[in-house]
Amino acid sequence: MKQRVSGQGVAPLTSDSRMVLPKHYCAFNPTDSNVTSYNYETEIQTRYRDIDAMNHVNNAVYASYLEAARLEYFRDVVGERLERTDTVIVRLAIDYTAPIELDQDVLVALGVDNIGESSITMEYEIRADGDVAATARTVQAIRDDDDGTSTSVPEHWQEQIACHEIDYDSELE
Repeated sequence: MKQRVSGQGVAPLTSDSRMVLPKHYCAFNPTDSNVTSYNYETEIQTRYRDIDAMNHVNNAVYASYLEAARLEYFRDVVGERLERTDTVIVRLAIDYTAPIELDQDVLVALGVDNIGESSITMEYEIRADGDVAATARTVQAIRDDDDGTSTSVPEHWQEQIACHEIDYDSELE
């Protein structure tokens, strides 16, 4: 069974804290870096300012919903505060399938599709009242703070993500 984590009700990390699972926590195989699933979900509070003249959430706001979900994923799964990491979004694609209205319950489901040498590809579903309103994909590159060039995805990030994303049922079959 896939592990589901919700961003709600989790104690925030302190400014210097980082959660790192012990190496024996899961069997991480770097060659299994393509795992497409939505093993993480978080609720998004739709605000009145998100609504446009057509009385639904403006298309540009969807990217903010993805960002909020990514922040919580990094906090809860990777054990890092995303705003303190040196990452940049280098690709963002959103496919809209239905409008979101102010009174709907919004949830963002996401998962890591690929861990590259210096990037992480994430896939998302934005759901409104349980129905898919959009799907999206981001690629974020890891940046060396000293010279601004790309650098390797930290090993402990790879381990944390792999431990969370692996579907243990399929691995045991």
